[in-house]
Amino acid sequence: MKNRVQLIGHVGQDPEIKNLENGKVANLSIATHENYTNAKGEKVEQTEWHRISAWGKTADIIEKYVTKGKEIAVEGKLTHRNYEDKDGIKRYVSEIIVSEILLLKGNK
Repeated sequence: MKNRVQLIGHVGQDPEIKNLENGKVANLSIATHENYTNAKGEKVEQTEWHRISAWGKTADIIEKYVTKGKEIAVEGKLTHRNYEDKDGIKRYVSEIIVSEILLLKGNK
């Protein structure tokens, strides 16, 4: 079995870059779109947002070339984690940890 995710989408905001003790990380979100016709014959566009994290050289590429609106393709693994926010509430996060990125068209 393999945990592998491939997505093509548009970047929702400029990436957030952090320099940590164990290296650089880039955090961003991308939107994917699906168009279909529902049972009533109406056209529907469904947008899904995906949290993306990249480390090391991939984070360097994102920092240098990726901006809001850019169309990118990513490949990585789906992860799930939880943390406690500043108010003590437990939060759950699903994200793709990127191993490869491909820069596609310019900004939207």
